Amino acid sequence: MGHYAKVENGIVTEVIRAESDYIETLPDSSLWIQTSYNTREGVHYEANSNTPSADQSKALRKNYASIGMTYDSARDAFIPPKDYPSWVLNENSCVYEAPLAKPSFDDAVEFLEWDEDAYQVDNTTGWVIVPIGF
Repeated sequence: MGHYAKVENGIVTEVIRAESDYIETLPDSSLWIQTSYNTREGVHYEANSNTPSADQSKALRKNYASIGMTYDSARDAFIPPKDYPSWVLNENSCVYEAPLAKPSFDDAVEFLEWDEDAYQVDNTTGWVIVPIGF
């Protein structure tokens, strides 16, 4: 049993769990591409954990596919939508990242949020501290 993404015009429109024999019988079987439930950012993890698998050959297409993602056949990768116009694609993980590193902060009392408008003003500010309300 495996997971398969239906890709139409480069966009994932459906994800199912099925036997490969079943996929091969579908009239649109060429639109279905296998995806790995345990692969994210180019790394394969042990089931239901954050522990990387010893066998990284199981890493499949950089990220587990979900509806709305792009399938890039040149990279053979599923790529999530871009969060903000300024974010850039990490070629190793095939996820978009902020152009500025996330600063350290006290996550017990606050969290960081990207502010695209602030970044566009001077390209040095983008992460904004947001207090957690109690």
